[in-house]
Amino acid sequence: MLPRRFLGPVSRWPGGSDARLAPSPRHDKPSSFRFRRCGVSLPLSPSLPFPSPPRNAPPPETLTLDREGWWVAGPAGGGGMASKFGLAGGIPERRVRPIWDAVDSRQYKAALKLCTALLAKHPTSPYVLALKGLILERMGKPDEALSVCLNAKEQLYSDNIFHFDDLTLSTLQIVFQRLERLDLATSCYEYACTKYPNNLELMMGLFNCYVREYSYVKQQQTAIKMYKTVGEERFLLWAICSIQLQVHFSIGGEKLLPLAEALLKKHITSHSLHEPEALALYISILEQQSKYDAALEVLSGDLGSLMGREEDKLRLQGRLLAQACNYTAASEIYQKILESCPDDWESFLHYLGCLLEHDVNLPKSRTSEHPSSLPVDSALALKTSLSDELVESRLASALSFVQKLQVNDTSDCVRGPHLASIEIERQRCRSGNPTDRKFIEALINYFHRFGHLSCAASDVEIYLHMLSSDETTELLDTISRSFDASSLSVKGLGLAITTFKVQELLGTFFSKSTTELQHIAKGMVEAFYKNLPLSRDLDPQESMHGEELLCMASSTLVQLFWRTRNLGYLIEAILVLEFGLTVRKYVTLEVKNILLESTSHHILPQMLNSPLLQQTADLVIEFVQFKERLQHSMQYLSVRSDSIILSLKQKAESLDEVESILENVNHGARLVELSNEDNVKRFTFNEDLQARPWWTPTTSVNFLSEPFDEGSTPACFRAKACEHKSTEKDDSKIKYAERKALLPRLVYLSMHGCASSLRETQLNGSGLDTDATEMKPLLVKYARSIGYSIDDALSVILGMSSGKKSVKDFTPDIVSWMSFAVFINAWNLWSNESVVPRADESSPSSWQIVDSLVKICVEEQLIDANRILTSPGNNIPVLVQMITEPISWHLVVIQSCVRSMAPQGKKKKKGGPLERPNVPRLQAIQRSMQCMIDTLRSVQSWLSDQMRPEEQALDILLSYLQGGNEDGPGQISCILEENSARHNPELGERIAQSLETWSSAGVVRRIVGAEKELLVELKKICDSKLKLLASVTSSSAGMCSRSKQLKWKEEWCSRSALGGTSGQDN
Repeated sequence: MLPRRFLGPVSRWPGGSDARLAPSPRHDKPSSFRFRRCGVSLPLSPSLPFPSPPRNAPPPETLTLDREGWWVAGPAGGGGMASKFGLAGGIPERRVRPIWDAVDSRQYKAALKLCTALLAKHPTSPYVLALKGLILERMGKPDEALSVCLNAKEQLYSDNIFHFDDLTLSTLQIVFQRLERLDLATSCYEYACTKYPNNLELMMGLFNCYVREYSYVKQQQTAIKMYKTVGEERFLLWAICSIQLQVHFSIGGEKLLPLAEALLKKHITSHSLHEPEALALYISILEQQSKYDAALEVLSGDLGSLMGREEDKLRLQGRLLAQACNYTAASEIYQKILESCPDDWESFLHYLGCLLEHDVNLPKSRTSEHPSSLPVDSALALKTSLSDELVESRLASALSFVQKLQVNDTSDCVRGPHLASIEIERQRCRSGNPTDRKFIEALINYFHRFGHLSCAASDVEIYLHMLSSDETTELLDTISRSFDASSLSVKGLGLAITTFKVQELLGTFFSKSTTELQHIAKGMVEAFYKNLPLSRDLDPQESMHGEELLCMASSTLVQLFWRTRNLGYLIEAILVLEFGLTVRKYVTLEVKNILLESTSHHILPQMLNSPLLQQTADLVIEFVQFKERLQHSMQYLSVRSDSIILSLKQKAESLDEVESILENVNHGARLVELSNEDNVKRFTFNEDLQARPWWTPTTSVNFLSEPFDEGSTPACFRAKACEHKSTEKDDSKIKYAERKALLPRLVYLSMHGCASSLRETQLNGSGLDTDATEMKPLLVKYARSIGYSIDDALSVILGMSSGKKSVKDFTPDIVSWMSFAVFINAWNLWSNESVVPRADESSPSSWQIVDSLVKICVEEQLIDANRILTSPGNNIPVLVQMITEPISWHLVVIQSCVRSMAPQGKKKKKGGPLERPNVPRLQAIQRSMQCMIDTLRSVQSWLSDQMRPEEQALDILLSYLQGGNEDGPGQISCILEENSARHNPELGERIAQSLETWSSAGVVRRIVGAEKELLVELKKICDSKLKLLASVTSSSAGMCSRSKQLKWKEEWCSRSALGGTSGQDN
């Protein structure tokens, strides 16, 4: 649809500069987002949760705030009394500056050397200690940094410090924040404010600490204290913002709204208001209490002049009038807005809604908890209480007004009034009063005027689905006749692209024959090359004219592959996209911050299964809402879990490194806490599924793996895709994220429990009850996430391991089942209760269950696997996941057991029992290791069979492109080869040079190389695990040999004791 006006990200700042919401180039945490400020010195409100400096300025740590709230250059927090006298934290600035310069240039070793030398002269200086802590943290030494900063904190609290330098405090705050110890930073400022209760700078620092901790009550109290101290308006606004935060994020917070209103009224009486943000905040407080008339009175009075733009004032008036149910006055206000801003689509929807008296899409205050912003197809969808005659009369009035706007504005860029005509006709259809052909005519007129624009099809997408098949045909014919396909013009090319887009949106390609689809894809590629001369003078960074044609051609070829299962079409789809990348070189896109939340679903799932492992007041609520959504987002939980799991998978061969990883994440306890039932209920789904290809509407669905349904209609397919997208947010997605969040903790408990149960120095049963008490509910939760009770889940793994249940019946979650069996075995080793039921001695032990299950599941994957090179959608990802997850977890358990059973290096007491490993347990471990070795060798053998000589593999793939001239794949690759080889001076030097490097065989060769790299990396993973198993097997064999020797010695000693002297004589 037409892009809607969004007030949030842009507002005016003193001095006329803009503040725009944008990712920070220096901070790439998904949970952070910052303001990018244009200009050299810009005001900053410390009420922002994530304040940041101007772009292209020194790093945040080298900037500070003065009393007026402006960024100034200098060491972080500078601006205290000491720095005004050439001192920094009590140290001459000339001695500190080289250290900061080294930090800014990322020369941390040099900075540490300088800082250590300075610390030798000033060993008790809190500032130098804080600076050293900052350097250590940047060097990746968090524990040392924390220790040094705690020392600095103790020095601050000592009686030797006679004044508190804000520079020292802010430097400590930086380090504590990066170490995720905000509480320590806050305690420093609280102590300083206790010592100097009227120091404004310290109070501002304390306020910022509370902001970072989201401590809204303390924010309010501190802001009011600052307001009482100096009487400045900004501090009152900070207090009001803090109250609003309590209203939205605390139970019963709405009771504070009258207090906020009273504070503002008292300030207005004595000082009035001077900033637009203050007025907006006052209006918001009144609006939240449903005092719309009072808010309108304020806006119409002297304070209304604070609104910078008349249109903004009118929009606010329209919203308040509509909420007060004064629809007539509200529609008149919106009409005024449209007269001055005819392209304001959102205001038109509100105008139409007020006319029909069901404005469900009212723009709420940005400080509302969840601003209502329904899509156009659901806006105005409610039945009005007006009579049909009155509805028709008002729609006719609206149409007359819109037509007047169209006459007054002849610009090719203003689309709102013309799109409004379509919306009015749609409302007539919805109200049961369609006016003959007015709807289709409005659409045709829109395409005649704006059909050449790239947004034309998406503007009218929801309206296209209301057309009948005859009307669709008429529309496409009309668009096709509106341009000359043989001529070269940007407008003609745009109309051609729009025609294809409309067909794609309507799904007409699904009703075409394979021959027709081949012709369409071929036509798209030819049209792109033919129109390349139009892009010869464009900047290399600009999008080339007609790029969408290649994407649509590739999509069509994918559909041909789906229908025919001919790999050649899929290869051609890749060739088409590679051809486009050759013509226009894209740079790497860095996906950061908010984009990580909405778009990482394109990449992250595949990466984890691959062997390639290696404004101020009015925006505060909005920022906090985003933080709340992010902290309780399913994607946030998944990414946190995946990052830990990925690290564990990479380091699974080293028990010490696995322990280090788990220790750094509190042994997975925080993830378990995040995934508890109360938190799960608040999970939000923030992924942008509209950006996904049609064949994979969600990360877990791929239509290409299903047979093509010849009888399916476009409407049925669209409904099926929408159903998958809607269910993506349902329970199954949450359960999957919950299951991943349990893994690190289960791995830790498995290691710790096994080690504790087998360690010879461990007291009997000591410490194990606690682990067992925690392990069982986690396994119950894990089984429930797969859809079973723990007893039923045990029955499933027993059935699969014995062959009584088919592995294929549990394929979607087979990796989870294997991991579950591994954890059950670990629990069974040290649990006091019988976890795995055994009818008799011949029943399989938990070790044997895991061994059998792993062997069966891997063999099943190898049997079903086809040639990787010619089998897209092969079993490699599942195979990789089996080896790098359940098998890795099992090997971690084995390593932990063997290490615990090894001699501790202590001499036994005289006369005490001889140390001897648990032989039955050791033998079970040895059998399990041999099973893992055999399984991994079978995978290696299969991988070796998959590897072909490069030229042979190249010939196999190229053979799929040798089809006939009239049918099958190969036609488009021929077109690409011919066009790249042809010298065309009209293309320009840059494009011509790019085409010289094009080669279909070169692209296919890269596909072959990528496939080989995949196999080689998987083979390396298997090799590393086999090497580990060989080492552990050798250690266990040594222990077995020692056990036999000890057993023989015990028996000899026993016989000697029984035989007495005669035994000695013998």
